[in-house]
Amino acid sequence: MHPHRRSSSGYHGVRARPSGRFDVEIRSGEERIRLGTFDTAHEAACAYDTVAWRLGRPRRHMNFDDVWTREQAEMLTPPSLAITTEQRRRARELEQRLRVAEQDERLRLEWVCAFPEDVAAMEAF
Repeated sequence: MHPHRRSSSGYHGVRARPSGRFDVEIRSGEERIRLGTFDTAHEAACAYDTVAWRLGRPRRHMNFDDVWTREQAEMLTPPSLAITTEQRRRARELEQRLRVAEQDERLRLEWVCAFPEDVAAMEAF
């Protein structure tokens, strides 16, 4: 197996763009996974290491020697747009469920006040 070469940016998986920004991609088998474009090579290298940890890559394929856990790698890089979009979607979904539950509870209390005889019959049953 050929040794991994570092790009002109000095980091694994990071390429400098003519715009001055840095693209990151990592390979998983035959598939190329594009991780995005970052303002600095350091941010791009952190994103690479985070995904490399998730893919179970050996430490020699990492950009930083002082990162020993996936959690440390994730702390170095901002969350990806896909992750934050999913978090926002889940938060909206949870908010909707809470609104429905609150409305159900309000309607139940109104029903209890309006029909106490039904409540007594249900409890007796």
